[in-house]
Amino acid sequence: MNRSMTRKNSAILLVALLCTALFVTACAGDPNRKTKIGAGVGAVLGGIAGSQLGDKSGTNAAIGAAIGALAGGATGRYMDNQQQELNQKLSAEQARDMLDITRLNGDALKIGVASDASFAVDSATLSGNAQSTFNKIAETLKDYDKTAIHVVGHTDSTGSEQYNMKLSQQRAQAVAQFLTSRGVDPQRVLTWGRGESEPIASNDTEAGRAENRRVDIVIKPIVEGQESQAFSEPPYLGS
Repeated sequence: MNRSMTRKNSAILLVALLCTALFVTACAGDPNRKTKIGAGVGAVLGGIAGSQLGDKSGTNAAIGAAIGALAGGATGRYMDNQQQELNQKLSAEQARDMLDITRLNGDALKIGVASDASFAVDSATLSGNAQSTFNKIAETLKDYDKTAIHVVGHTDSTGSEQYNMKLSQQRAQAVAQFLTSRGVDPQRVLTWGRGESEPIASNDTEAGRAENRRVDIVIKPIVEGQESQAFSEPPYLGS
C-alpha cells in the first residue's frame, strides 16, 4: 500500500472516529438545551471528510463543491425567484392560512406551516393534505438546490417542556424525511426541535396556541466562501 493511500485511509478512520465522538457528545449533552440537530449531519461531516482527504480549501469549500454554491452577487435574484415560485405553487394554502412565506435577514426564506394543517393532535405523522403541500415545497427545493434547508419544529406550552421538545423534534424529522423522500438531497437538510421556547402568539388562548403549533422551513442560500453560514443554526423564530 502506497503512502498516499495510507494517508487517505488514516483520514477516513479519523473522520469515522470524529463522527462517533460528535454523536456521543450530542447524546450526552444537556437534556434541557433548547435546540438539537437531527437529520443533515452528513452535510457537515461530508465536508470534514473532504477536507481531511486533501481538500486544501477546507470544510466550507468541500460542502460547496458537493452541493453547489452561489456567487455573492447572485444571491438576491436567486432567492427572489425561489420565493416567487413558492408563492405561486402555494397560493391556495396561503389563502387558507395554512402557511406563510416571509423573507429573513441574509436573503433566507421562511415557510411557516401550521401544525394543525399537517399533524393530528400529539402525532408526528403527516396528514394526506400536508403531504400534498410539502410535495409542492419539495419540487421547488429540488429546483433551487444551492440552499441549505432547516426544518424547525415548535409546539404550544400545553404539556411538559420535555414532551414538547420531543414532539417538536419528531415533527421536524417527519417533514425532513418527507422532503428527502421526494428527491431533496439529504445533505442539504437539517432538523431542529425548539419545543415551546419560541412562541409567536400568546399561549393563554386556544387561537394563540394554534399559531404556536407549527413547523418552520428556513431556506438559506449557500454562498461561495461563506458556506458555513448556510448550515449554521437558524436564528430565534419567535415573536
